[in-house]
Amino acid sequence: MKLATWNVNSLKVRLPQVLDWLGAHQPDVLCLQETKLQDENFPRDEIEAAGYQSVYVGQKTYNGVAILSKQTGSEVVTTIPGFDDAQKRMIAATYGDIRIICVYVPNGENVESDKYQYKLKWLPALTQWLQNEVLHYPRLALLGDFNIAPDNRDVYDPEAWAGQVLCSQPERDAFYKLLSLGLVDSFRLFDQPEKSYTWWDYRMMAFRRNRGMRIDHIILSNELARISTACLIDKAVRKLDRPSDHAPVIVELSKELEY
Repeated sequence: MKLATWNVNSLKVRLPQVLDWLGAHQPDVLCLQETKLQDENFPRDEIEAAGYQSVYVGQKTYNGVAILSKQTGSEVVTTIPGFDDAQKRMIAATYGDIRIICVYVPNGENVESDKYQYKLKWLPALTQWLQNEVLHYPRLALLGDFNIAPDNRDVYDPEAWAGQVLCSQPERDAFYKLLSLGLVDSFRLFDQPEKSYTWWDYRMMAFRRNRGMRIDHIILSNELARISTACLIDKAVRKLDRPSDHAPVIVELSKELEY
């Protein structure tokens, strides 16, 4: 079984790439972020023709998240319960006995901005809600663009980024607070190449020079972590014409898991 996440940075622009990627990799679940589409414009028919059902929530120009799956989802939630937020950044659905949660964590802009304070409120709200989700769903996967590089291995130049947004201590503390719920960063379960990143700025030949960060994550409950067999970053799509600035992340689970 394959679970994947990809910040596509406009599904309208990247739809052909997404459809090609689905055909090539055949994930059981793909979580998308930054779809940047209002719900009435979501390409549901094209995705269904590719063999996938979809649940989604979006808005014009910004944000937007979706879950594509070979199965029909249930128990769909499109906001963090109890957190007043007009931005479309979270969607959850259940597939069999697996709970999938797709998130697009606020970027934060810079540590002096109101957007950073919003991020530091958003993350605890997510964590508080997840406390019950983890208890209710032993098989849970939290996937998405977290806009957090958890430690210095995940940053091309840790000294230059020290204390900056994406790498600040409060953000990292919030990330590890999530993990303390009984969740695991699946990427770190396996030996990985050094300087493995999921995002590269469009500017200054950042991708060619591998000046990136690992900010897209697949976080698993202990029960799913136990049967995970691999986690990898697919950099190939970042080399395409007009790519997203993010690469997909894929986790593979053993065949004993059915959903």
